[in-house]
Amino acid sequence: MKYISHSEDDTERIGEQAAKLLAKRGAAGTVIALYGGLGAGKTAFVRGLARGLGCTGRVTSPTFAIVNEYPGPIPLFHFDMYRLSSSDELFEIGWEDYLVRGGVCAVEWSERVEDALPEQALRVQISHCEDESTREIVIDD
Repeated sequence: MKYISHSEDDTERIGEQAAKLLAKRGAAGTVIALYGGLGAGKTAFVRGLARGLGCTGRVTSPTFAIVNEYPGPIPLFHFDMYRLSSSDELFEIGWEDYLVRGGVCAVEWSERVEDALPEQALRVQISHCEDESTREIVIDD
């Protein structure tokens, strides 16, 4: 599926719609691999995703924490792999434990840990368009 976002609010709404679709299919245990450069809108997408999953708490980028957890009917585990040098570091923080906790794992900078992602991960590519505020969001499941 391909979407065009003209603002951060649009990107959040697209994330929220994605969460509602996931919930209908049984979102628990889903890994969402997010791809896109700095400032592409990955965290905005996750904010919408959290809202759509019914999670509470202010969603912020977990760049320095590596993972933020948001409780809800379906919990959200928001990872940022920007500071990791390999998937080995991801396993050291308990990646496998998160996969079996019954939540959704949203992983920013997924290309850094591609070998740790399940084959059936939902892949979301967010790209800048010519207009600085416009993004193309491609969801490939």
